[in-house]
Amino acid sequence: MEKVWLASYPPGVPAEINPDEYRSLSDMLEKSFARHADRPAFVCMGRSLTYGELDRLSRHFAAYLQQVAGLRKGDRIAIMLPNVLQYPVAIVGAFRAGLTIVNTNPLYTPREVEHQLRDSGARAILILDSFAHTLDAVHDATDVDTVIVAGVGDMLGFPKSVIANFVLRHVRKQVPEYSLPGAIRFTDVMSKGRYENLAPLELTHEDIAFLQYTGGTTGVSKGAVLTHRNLVANVMQLEAWFAPDLAGNEDSTIVGALPLYHIFALNQALFFMKTGGRNLLIANPRDFPGF
Repeated sequence: MEKVWLASYPPGVPAEINPDEYRSLSDMLEKSFARHADRPAFVCMGRSLTYGELDRLSRHFAAYLQQVAGLRKGDRIAIMLPNVLQYPVAIVGAFRAGLTIVNTNPLYTPREVEHQLRDSGARAILILDSFAHTLDAVHDATDVDTVIVAGVGDMLGFPKSVIANFVLRHVRKQVPEYSLPGAIRFTDVMSKGRYENLAPLELTHEDIAFLQYTGGTTGVSKGAVLTHRNLVANVMQLEAWFAPDLAGNEDSTIVGALPLYHIFALNQALFFMKTGGRNLLIANPRDFPGF
């Protein structure tokens, strides 16, 4: 078949990519971390996280999930966060623990959260404390036995972390009361994980990276199965298309105003993580008049 569309490709864009270059998303990201260790990976609320720091912190998170929480390859972990620094740490950590990620909209109602957690079979969840009351309403109806609760300021560094969490909880009153017995704070997870040894495991193209749920416009929300090969191919396609424009630009930045639990923003973040760019995370676009 004549590939007539190739005539419309900009100069420098190849006709094909080779997803077999990487065994998995985890393999792809680890190679990127080694190349770009000193470069800023994510910036949020004035706090910058380098690729080297993301590498180290995600290992701590993965070690906790694997060695303390007892999660095994293929288990599902839901991530119910806005765009905060905990998100990329959790994504990479989940990959390293061999888990499948279930991206969950923080604005879901209890009914929507229950459906997604039950349908996916999630065993763990990382959730922002501002939305923990939603989980509280349905937790007993799910199979989730590991609940990790994060505060917005947890990764902002002292004293900003303490101030941010205090203001949101006690001044703005944005953390409704909840009761989740056995839940552990994100900061405690990271403290415990640093003393655990992460057992290496091998991921392949066919392993499931995400259960990415649809919006449910035509019925109940459905989980689209995305393998590591799916996402590696997506990222390599983005790199192939935009590489000519980014060539020679060692300080590229992308604004992450769209939420990472949506596939568009997720692919955007993974693409910049591969190429060593900087992701500027906007936790709440309403805080910025330009959005």
